[in-house]
Amino acid sequence: MTMRHKKFAHQLNVVIIVKSNLKTLKIAHVVLFSSDLEPARDKLVKYYRLRFQIEFNFRDAEQYRGLDDFMNIKEQQVYNAADLAFFMVNVSHILRRRLEFSGMSVIDLKAWFRAGKYVRETLKLLPQIPEGISVQSIANQVAVLGRVNTLEEVI
Repeated sequence: MTMRHKKFAHQLNVVIIVKSNLKTLKIAHVVLFSSDLEPARDKLVKYYRLRFQIEFNFRDAEQYRGLDDFMNIKEQQVYNAADLAFFMVNVSHILRRRLEFSGMSVIDLKAWFRAGKYVRETLKLLPQIPEGISVQSIANQVAVLGRVNTLEEVI
């Protein structure tokens, strides 16, 4: 239903859910509301169910993908930085679903890829790359420095 609140100037779209525990016969009420008057009650409930996933994605973008570190002030730069951070969150989720990365946390994933980059760049500094060297096995050992889970659990 559409309602008003004495401390809020605009109308609110309100959904009241009555929850009943059949064993204890206790009743609880959940009140959902939005300033957007368009969505039907089913859609508003669905949005609230997605709320925690949206919050987790924001947390990942801030903590792991630099959203809290960017210093942009122009509108397009802010959009680009936010889009890149959320794109990387999505890439991380997709990679973590793949079999070879399934047990990794986001920190493990970043450590694993960073280690591979560091090893390749370090080997480029050598006058000649020694034969029989496995870049991936060295990268796995370097990734231990930044990981949370053990590599044996993940790879």
